[in-house]
Amino acid sequence: MSQLTGTTTILRLNVRRDRVRLALWVAGLAGLVLATASGIKELYPTRADLQAYAETAGSSPAAIALNGPAHAVDTTGGAAVFEVGGYAAVAVALMSILLVGRSTRAEEESGRTELLRAGILGRHAGLAAAVVVAVGANLLIGAVVAGGFVALGLPTAGSLTFGASLCAVGVVFAGVASVTVQLTEHARTANAMAGAVVGVAYVVRAAGDVGESGLSWLSPFGWAQATRPFASERWWPLLLVVAASGLLLTTAVVLQRRRDVGAGLVPQRPGPARAAPGLLRQVGFSLRLQRGALLGWTVGVFAGGAAFGSVGDEMDDIVADSDGLQDWIGAYGGNPTDAFLALTLLMLALGAAGCTLTSALRLSTEESAGRVEPLLATPVSRPRWMLSHLVAPLLAGVVVPLAGGLGVGVAYATLTQDPAQVPRMLGAALAHVPAVWALTGLAVLLIGAVPRAVALVWAVFGGCVVAALLGSLIRLPDWVLELSPFAHTPRLPGESVQAAPLVLLTGLAVLTVAAGVAMFRRRDLR
Repeated sequence: MSQLTGTTTILRLNVRRDRVRLALWVAGLAGLVLATASGIKELYPTRADLQAYAETAGSSPAAIALNGPAHAVDTTGGAAVFEVGGYAAVAVALMSILLVGRSTRAEEESGRTELLRAGILGRHAGLAAAVVVAVGANLLIGAVVAGGFVALGLPTAGSLTFGASLCAVGVVFAGVASVTVQLTEHARTANAMAGAVVGVAYVVRAAGDVGESGLSWLSPFGWAQATRPFASERWWPLLLVVAASGLLLTTAVVLQRRRDVGAGLVPQRPGPARAAPGLLRQVGFSLRLQRGALLGWTVGVFAGGAAFGSVGDEMDDIVADSDGLQDWIGAYGGNPTDAFLALTLLMLALGAAGCTLTSALRLSTEESAGRVEPLLATPVSRPRWMLSHLVAPLLAGVVVPLAGGLGVGVAYATLTQDPAQVPRMLGAALAHVPAVWALTGLAVLLIGAVPRAVALVWAVFGGCVVAALLGSLIRLPDWVLELSPFAHTPRLPGESVQAAPLVLLTGLAVLTVAAGVAMFRRRDLR
């Protein structure tokens, strides 16, 4: 029997199981990139507008650290790549990590891989199928983005180069995830390790771009940006992607041969002989399970807030020569600086919503893994179990936005030498908490009422992101924009606070959580 026997069967199974998830990833990421490019065309309709943008954005070290090198930003394609390329590259990297981890280590952790291996299935079939799915998803995103750019009237060569660069980043990090899933027994830990590699690669790229050194060549993000879409395109940096991906996948295969199914190469530390007092309570146990992930989200959102806050004082210059940008940024309230800070806090709140949804959906994961039924055979009731697991996401819905507000406040206060900006930004961040809780309540309602449809909450989340960040640019109708809970939170610090929408959102969150818990109590376990 070959080591790859059964790869095609596992591949079909993975595609069928994850078809909705894959469609959401591809449509969401490609749609966000294309919507941004379309918005750039509207914000900077003339050559003079683009030239003014290039003189400001291309000379800002903070913008270069966040977005990457400013290649041909005096063109629509170059400006679009500068604005969204860096974030899109991080998104496809995370997509690849999650897809590979879900189809490999998560399957081993659940015990399904061991059952399949009892049949006619090669040792490397699962890994190969997972990598093929991830590579296919990246190819599809690259093709849709390239085709969309061409449809928007952008040069074909630059469009193809940008699509290929996004695909290349995703393929490299599929290789990274293939290695990390061999090292640990748990999918969450493997994903966190690969995510840390993404963070390090992004920081290395930023340091290299700002310092104009060769440090960027140590990062896959630097390789992608070195292709220079819309600026005398270069394809040869993609050879580095081929080499790195081949090396990573070879390493993953070698490591997989050296471990047992379900085991990791890095042994787990033995736990203490006696459990800590907090672990003897259901709430303490659930918080312990999610402690690492929530800490990672908190630190990441704080760092993101600090990065955006460090460019807050440049917004007046950036928007001064563009009527389109003034109209767009002005929709977030107040003067350009306050509007930019409001937009930043809104983006961080959306990130916090992603954190709380991930945390809340741990309920569904625990149920599908079969770990709930033994617990419910003890004196732990269904409502008690569910509510104990909701402490973490509801707490994260406050702590993570506050971390983002603290990051923005500290960075902006340092620039302006005004310590009062810190509490100002903290208060502005808190205004989005009811909207974050409302999305969390929807997730709980789906878990309790329609557990097979919990993935729909990610479609709703994606719609909220598009409506909040790009709705005015792509001219969505007002009634569509107002479907998002974030449309009803104040755009602080530039607007005034109205208590009624915040109270209603909080009440909606309470009602949906209560309904979800009640329905979970009455339905059968999966």
